[in-house]
Amino acid sequence: MQSPPDPTVPAGETEPAPINASLIEKWALGYLDRYASSAENLRQVLLRRVRRRTGADGDRVRAAGIVIDALVARYRATGIIDDAAYAAGRARGRLARGRSLRRIAADLAVKGVGTADAAAALAALSEDGRDPDLAAACAFARRRRLGPFRRARAPDQAAERRRELGAFARGGFARRHAEAVLACADAAAVAALLDDPSA
Repeated sequence: MQSPPDPTVPAGETEPAPINASLIEKWALGYLDRYASSAENLRQVLLRRVRRRTGADGDRVRAAGIVIDALVARYRATGIIDDAAYAAGRARGRLARGRSLRRIAADLAVKGVGTADAAAALAALSEDGRDPDLAAACAFARRRRLGPFRRARAPDQAAERRRELGAFARGGFARRHAEAVLACADAAAVAALLDDPSA
């Protein structure tokens, strides 16, 4: 004898698969196949998927949370998730894209990276002896076409300089880094600034 159709599922649609360890692992592997992740970030992603599927059913969310915690712990133990490697890679990538150390630290915190892993990742950015914030400020200027990378001079130089200093400040850069980059005449001067150990 067939069970009656579920009245909460619209006609013609199949009932969604129950949330169990197998489905949660499928979600986790699908996410990790597309994105690098910290343990805490993966936990939050999976919990959001569960909440979207279950709505306000607190018991089902709590039960799924236990499964998620066990899955994340297993992934950490086997090395599928490595917060230190994730933090180092994300910090390097953000620095190359012109993010200040302050912004990178905030980004790692949002992604659930622990304090020790974040500190190690930030410290590794200055291992080559260069000032990582200065390197990021140069990349920021290049991406935003500021200072030596701007296409054309504005008629009001003072207003342009204030606007550019404001952009650096909002990007989390110290004024000294912004001024050093803006003082460069062209891209070659920026490269020389980066190679200058006293900068």
